[in-house]
Amino acid sequence: MLNVDEKKVCAILDKIIAHELAGVNRYTHYGLMVSGLARFSLVSFFKAQASESLDHAFAAGELMTGLNGHPSLVVGEIKETHKHDLASILAESIEHETAAAKMYHELLTEVQNKSVYLEEYARGMIGAEEKHALEMRKIARNL
Repeated sequence: MLNVDEKKVCAILDKIIAHELAGVNRYTHYGLMVSGLARFSLVSFFKAQASESLDHAFAAGELMTGLNGHPSLVVGEIKETHKHDLASILAESIEHETAAAKMYHELLTEVQNKSVYLEEYARGMIGAEEKHALEMRKIARNL
């Protein structure tokens, strides 16, 4: 079925899972810490981001276990800057989403022309992460 190096793909997917799980923690934290007039709408926004990060981690894990991999229990690094103003939160979020897109690009490079399914998965996830970064850039505009 697949003409991919399963070990390499699983290693990339494991990094993705760890990063997405860090996103769950990151966005939950931001939802708790965001303040000011925009708090009401941004709490829901960050909760949704946390939930989506969990969905992304789970999807990557499903692929990994389908390739006979074993997801680790590692959660990616989360820098705590103790800066909770909206501009800082959004800058950190954009950095997180951009790093995720790079990981999915790494996956795409590994599976390109080897697995249509994994290639389409990687492309879809790159698009989702880029969309998140663009949304956050729009929120950050004029802060």
